Amino acid sequence: MSFNTFGKLFRFTTWGESHGPAIGCVVDGCPPNINIKEKDIQTELNKRRPGQSKFTTQRKEDDKVNILSGIFEGKTTGTPISMIIYNKDMRSRDYETIKNKFRPGHADYTYFKKYGIRDYRGGGRQSARETASRVAAGAIAKKILENKLGKKYKVIGAVTQLGILGCDTKNWSDKLINKNPFFCPDKSILKLWEKYLLGIRKSGSSCGAIIEIRARGVPVGLGAPIYSKLDMDLTSAMMSINAVKGVNIGSGMNSAFLTGEENSDEIFQKGKIPTFKSNNAGGILGGISSGQEIKVSFAVKPTSSILSSRKTIDKFGKNTSISVKGRHDPCVGIRAVPIGEAMTHCVILDHYLMNKAQCEK
Repeated sequence: MSFNTFGKLFRFTTWGESHGPAIGCVVDGCPPNINIKEKDIQTELNKRRPGQSKFTTQRKEDDKVNILSGIFEGKTTGTPISMIIYNKDMRSRDYETIKNKFRPGHADYTYFKKYGIRDYRGGGRQSARETASRVAAGAIAKKILENKLGKKYKVIGAVTQLGILGCDTKNWSDKLINKNPFFCPDKSILKLWEKYLLGIRKSGSSCGAIIEIRARGVPVGLGAPIYSKLDMDLTSAMMSINAVKGVNIGSGMNSAFLTGEENSDEIFQKGKIPTFKSNNAGGILGGISSGQEIKVSFAVKPTSSILSSRKTIDKFGKNTSISVKGRHDPCVGIRAVPIGEAMTHCVILDHYLMNKAQCEK
């Protein structure tokens, strides 16, 4: 399998399977002398870690990261940073009865047709277990950007839609997001979401979600106007996350419903700093960051592993049906929030380094 590496100057390669001994990544392109400790990475991993509430999978993984190289006496050395996370709570027996069946909505069928291998243990390499490694890489990118851009730099994500129930983003509260199990920014919808998702889980079904990522303190000038647009790479990053089916930058698809007057973000000069009246562009103009808050949202489909019986075929080409037992998220979108944040950090750092190489005065 190829294409396990993401990024240009700042890049990472992930490895491992859902039910293998371990997963991990190698991060390359890190500047030297950046203060990074394991706890900095662990803090981000803990946000994604499974089994923390009744609204996510009950698989119990501590996701403890071990740094194997690239950091000496608490500082990056400028060499590749290798990290490993051991798997501990695998239950491959849950998949024995369906090991020859293709799960509808999963990549089982296409993976088998492409590679001729059926790793039925939780999906193997195609499992979202891989994303823990991305979060570890993103934690490093975050520390580097905080060092280079200062305290003004911040990336925060939230679930803004849970199934059929959306929150009011006008009530967005950064402080609330990490204080509830949904990463929800709107206090008024929390109880309704809890009731809704418990009902979904009890019925053996699942639901989708929309996640919004906001990046603040990003300087003007990151990105290029043609084949390395900042929004192009952010979109690619989000689409690479398991179960993501669509991405918006700023108003995104909704901009098709606006008039030219409504869509254009008027600019005013206030002292030395230009001010935008609105942000339909999502902080990116012509593929280049404008200095505004960058807004990226993405849609995550409902979890494909459900108890409800679905028609499918097996690897021998015979018609059959399938009901997937085991421990699965009733909404995979919830734990996609820290993954989206991590990928945003990685893209912004990659573009920061490219811009520094080309345009540094």
